[in-house]
Amino acid sequence: MRDNVRILIVEDDESIRDFIEMGLEDEGYQSAVAADGAIALALIPTYRPNIILLDLHMPNMDGRTFVDLYRQTPAPHARIIMLTASRNPTTAAAEIGADGLLAKPFDLDDLYATIKAFLPA
Repeated sequence: MRDNVRILIVEDDESIRDFIEMGLEDEGYQSAVAADGAIALALIPTYRPNIILLDLHMPNMDGRTFVDLYRQTPAPHARIIMLTASRNPTTAAAEIGADGLLAKPFDLDDLYATIKAFLPA
Protein backbone atom coordinates (compact mmCIF):
# COMPACT_ATOMS: atom_id res chain seq x y z
CA MET A 1 0.00 0.00 0.00
CA ARG A 2 2.88 2.39 0.66
CA ASP A 3 3.80 2.46 -3.02
CA ASN A 4 0.37 4.03 -3.70
CA VAL A 5 1.05 6.90 -1.28
CA ARG A 6 2.48 10.01 -2.93
CA ILE A 7 4.30 12.39 -0.59
CA LEU A 8 5.44 15.86 -1.57
CA ILE A 9 8.41 17.18 0.43
CA VAL A 10 8.45 20.99 0.47
CA GLU A 11 11.72 21.96 2.17
CA ASP A 12 14.36 24.53 1.26
CA ASP A 13 17.23 22.84 3.13
CA GLU A 14 18.69 20.39 0.63
CA SER A 15 20.22 18.10 3.25
CA ILE A 16 16.91 17.75 5.12
CA ARG A 17 15.04 17.28 1.84
CA ASP A 18 17.45 14.52 0.75
CA PHE A 19 17.31 12.86 4.20
CA ILE A 20 13.51 12.72 4.09
CA GLU A 21 13.38 11.59 0.46
CA MET A 22 15.84 8.72 1.03
CA GLY A 23 13.99 7.64 4.17
CA LEU A 24 10.66 7.59 2.37
CA GLU A 25 12.07 5.62 -0.54
CA ASP A 26 13.55 3.08 1.89
CA GLU A 27 10.05 2.60 3.30
CA GLY A 28 8.49 2.18 -0.14
CA TYR A 29 6.74 5.54 -0.44
CA GLN A 30 6.63 7.57 -3.64
CA SER A 31 8.04 11.05 -3.16
CA ALA A 32 8.65 14.28 -5.02
CA VAL A 33 10.54 17.32 -3.78
CA ALA A 34 10.16 21.10 -4.00
CA ALA A 35 12.54 23.72 -2.62
CA ASP A 36 9.74 26.23 -1.92
CA GLY A 37 5.99 26.70 -2.01
CA ALA A 38 5.89 28.08 -5.56
CA ILE A 39 7.59 24.99 -6.96
CA ALA A 40 5.26 22.79 -4.91
CA LEU A 41 2.15 24.53 -6.25
CA ALA A 42 3.39 23.93 -9.79
CA LEU A 43 3.94 20.20 -9.10
CA ILE A 44 0.64 19.47 -7.38
CA PRO A 45 -1.72 19.30 -10.40
CA THR A 46 0.28 16.49 -12.01
CA TYR A 47 1.78 14.78 -8.95
CA ARG A 48 -1.41 14.86 -6.82
CA PRO A 49 0.14 14.08 -3.44
CA ASN A 50 -1.70 12.34 -0.62
CA ILE A 51 0.51 13.98 2.01
CA ILE A 52 2.54 17.19 1.94
CA LEU A 53 5.49 17.56 4.29
CA LEU A 54 5.79 21.33 4.51
CA ASP A 55 8.57 23.47 5.94
CA LEU A 56 7.24 26.72 7.37
CA HIS A 57 10.18 29.07 6.74
CA MET A 58 11.38 29.10 3.12
CA PRO A 59 12.50 31.76 0.68
CA ASN A 60 10.41 32.76 -2.34
CA MET A 61 7.14 31.32 -0.96
CA ASP A 62 6.89 30.27 2.67
CA GLY A 63 4.64 27.60 4.15
CA ARG A 64 1.91 30.01 5.24
CA THR A 65 1.53 31.50 1.76
CA PHE A 66 1.66 28.05 0.19
CA VAL A 67 -1.20 26.79 2.40
CA ASP A 68 -3.33 29.87 1.65
CA LEU A 69 -2.92 29.40 -2.10
CA TYR A 70 -3.15 25.60 -2.02
CA ARG A 71 -6.47 25.65 -0.16
CA GLN A 72 -7.89 27.85 -2.94
CA THR A 73 -7.25 25.12 -5.52
CA PRO A 74 -9.95 22.55 -6.33
CA ALA A 75 -10.34 19.65 -3.90
CA PRO A 76 -9.38 17.04 -2.97
CA HIS A 77 -6.52 18.37 -0.88
CA ALA A 78 -3.63 16.43 0.59
CA ARG A 79 -3.05 16.22 4.32
CA ILE A 80 -0.43 18.76 5.37
CA ILE A 81 2.20 17.88 7.95
CA MET A 82 4.18 20.92 8.96
CA LEU A 83 7.92 20.54 9.54
CA THR A 84 9.36 23.31 11.69
CA ALA A 85 12.04 24.33 14.12
CA SER A 86 9.77 27.12 15.37
CA ARG A 87 9.79 27.93 19.08
CA ASN A 88 6.04 27.36 19.24
CA PRO A 89 5.43 24.61 16.68
CA THR A 90 1.94 23.71 17.89
CA THR A 91 0.78 27.31 17.60
CA ALA A 92 2.38 27.71 14.17
CA ALA A 93 0.74 24.52 12.90
CA ALA A 94 -2.66 25.63 14.19
CA GLU A 95 -2.28 29.08 12.61
CA ILE A 96 -1.79 27.67 9.13
CA GLY A 97 -4.33 24.88 9.59
CA ALA A 98 -1.85 22.03 9.26
CA ASP A 99 -3.25 18.55 9.81
CA GLY A 100 -0.13 17.43 11.64
CA LEU A 101 3.19 18.55 12.98
CA LEU A 102 6.71 17.24 13.13
CA ALA A 103 9.14 19.41 15.09
CA LYS A 104 12.72 19.61 13.87
CA PRO A 105 15.00 17.92 14.58
CA PHE A 106 13.27 14.57 14.14
CA ASP A 107 14.37 11.05 13.34
CA LEU A 108 13.01 8.79 10.65
CA ASP A 109 10.94 6.73 13.08
CA ASP A 110 9.10 9.92 14.11
CA LEU A 111 8.57 10.78 10.45
CA TYR A 112 7.19 7.32 9.63
CA ALA A 113 4.85 7.34 12.64
CA THR A 114 3.54 10.79 11.75
CA ILE A 115 2.89 9.83 8.14
CA LYS A 116 1.25 6.56 9.17
CA ALA A 117 -1.18 8.48 11.40
CA PHE A 118 -2.55 10.24 8.31
CA LEU A 119 -2.91 7.24 6.03
CA PRO A 120 -6.24 5.50 5.54
CA ALA A 121 -6.66 2.42 7.71
